[in-house]
Amino acid sequence: MCGIAGFIDFHKKSNKSTIQSMIEPLNHRGPDGEGNSLLKSKNAVIGFGHKRLSIIDLSQAGKQPMTLNHLHITYNGEIYNYQEIKNELLELGHRFNGESDTEMILHAYTEWGIKAVERFIGMFAIALFDEKKQEVVFIRDRAGVKTLFYYQKNDLILFSSELKSFHEHPEFEKKLDLNAVAAFMQYGNVPTPHCIFKNCGKIKPGHYLKINLENRSQEEIQYWNVYDFYNQPKLNLSFPEAKIQTKKLLKSAFNYRMVADVPVGVFLSGGYDSATVASLIQTESTARLKTFTIGVPDIGLNEAPYARDIAEHLGTDHTEINCSEEEAIEMIKDLPFFYDEPFADSSAIPTTLVSKAARKDVTVALSADGGDEIFGGYNRYDYMHRYGKTLNLVPKAIRTFLAGAMKNMSSENIPIFRNKYNFHNRYERLKTFLENSNKKEIMLSLSQQFNDKQMKSVMKSEFTSLSTMFQSKEMLEDFKSPLSYMMAIDFQTYMLDDILQKVDRATMTNSLEGREPMLDHRILEFAAQLPDEYKYQNGIKKRILRDITHDYIPKELLDRPKMGFAIPIAKWLKNELRNHVEEYLSENRIEKQGIFNWAFIAKLKVDFYGGRKEYDSKLWYFLMFQMWYERWMEN
Repeated sequence: MCGIAGFIDFHKKSNKSTIQSMIEPLNHRGPDGEGNSLLKSKNAVIGFGHKRLSIIDLSQAGKQPMTLNHLHITYNGEIYNYQEIKNELLELGHRFNGESDTEMILHAYTEWGIKAVERFIGMFAIALFDEKKQEVVFIRDRAGVKTLFYYQKNDLILFSSELKSFHEHPEFEKKLDLNAVAAFMQYGNVPTPHCIFKNCGKIKPGHYLKINLENRSQEEIQYWNVYDFYNQPKLNLSFPEAKIQTKKLLKSAFNYRMVADVPVGVFLSGGYDSATVASLIQTESTARLKTFTIGVPDIGLNEAPYARDIAEHLGTDHTEINCSEEEAIEMIKDLPFFYDEPFADSSAIPTTLVSKAARKDVTVALSADGGDEIFGGYNRYDYMHRYGKTLNLVPKAIRTFLAGAMKNMSSENIPIFRNKYNFHNRYERLKTFLENSNKKEIMLSLSQQFNDKQMKSVMKSEFTSLSTMFQSKEMLEDFKSPLSYMMAIDFQTYMLDDILQKVDRATMTNSLEGREPMLDHRILEFAAQLPDEYKYQNGIKKRILRDITHDYIPKELLDRPKMGFAIPIAKWLKNELRNHVEEYLSENRIEKQGIFNWAFIAKLKVDFYGGRKEYDSKLWYFLMFQMWYERWMEN
């Protein structure tokens, strides 16, 4: 795990000091070492830079950038099955200098070319220069665990693990993309492949981009697609057979991600996903697995008692981390630096806090993200099954009337439910849910803070709605069940641009490698072809995953409502962050920027502080953007 950055400069103005400047801001991603190289071709100079967090082969033999004959590489990530591929290459006559997976990649590329990537089980963002072919290739892993940003203008191409590197190149033009700003205000992130800056983008998951240095042509190729597996007939397996095969895949994926030359631990909440990871690993090991749980008791965020019970049952070496509300709020000011593209998921705060604490004991931590998207765990899947068909039977006029009535009634005035977890945000999204009927519209309504119509009032400037994977039509009608459709969309949107960005930045902020065992592509490929009822049945979400976990942990330790990392945004905005709101969302500042409609923000503030608690996320989105804007556009 590390940070990479570099350039392809056809004007040949960039030099070694340029690449050194680009990797300096990535020190948090790799404090154990660094390297850079300036590679020259007839038509361009290529700069490769690397900040190293040593995980596999801690010796200098694993240092990057690395060269093998005509191939040069700088790479971020881990290839978990590297030893098996290496053994195959040894049989083919290859000889190695060290034990790193980086060296294996170069030998595999020498042997099989770009097809080598199809053998890799792992997370990776790779930049590779092939002198013979005079081409540079950027490669991103299948799920998109590792991000690779790029910028291109005026015969200059930049790439990096994080956008902050681009600001260090003298030719980088920092221009805000207002279309991306609008997308952020809708989703709380800038969806792939787009970027907050003009002329910037992200390499798509499961894709590689080839750049020919002789004719400057570019070719983007998809080598893996989630729909290739959803667009397949369901497997003819009994539930017990499916359970056996699923457990086998899970064990393989989890064990792969325990391979490291440094200490490894697991983030353990009180939920099924992390309990599954911890239980399957611990029962296969004689050593006590290190597990970590965070709680912020004074804001009601405390899964520690549940996680403690699970840890005691499994016999793990468990650490509870309790943070104060003051610590959590103090972290907000640092978020714009580490999340150098606007990001509004408030659970970044506790995720960063638990990463900081875990780093004291381990260098690698396994997170259990992806279980909801692959095995059907979100409440919205339940809502679609329970109410989707019924909703379509209700005349649109009645649904519109109900939505209108909700607009005139604050969520704070709804007895009993107003004290439920995340009720106020769900209440706000239910309004648009009522106004829509088909799967696509419902997915959008549940994923957006502002719909397209509302965005015309939010934005003062002109903008165009960006194309996202929400518009994908790749799932064939023969296989498009509501559950499969929603899971496939979530895998390519919410998980990719929210969850994975959050975990990558939260862990790497603290020089901690975060691994995602649930996102082993073999698990998705198999689970996508399981019958829907193996994932969701009669209100039971993640049915097969739950059943596997119950083989190790008693049901009574796990069965309770889904919690998540809920932060009391409404309370903070009304109290501790009220001065931030007034400072960053002042009329003078908003009008001076010319991006947002001040009248809309002014009314939003009046409504929120007047009791419309369900508007907290909308106000938070504005605040997060304004804090980001100050850090990266004004400073």
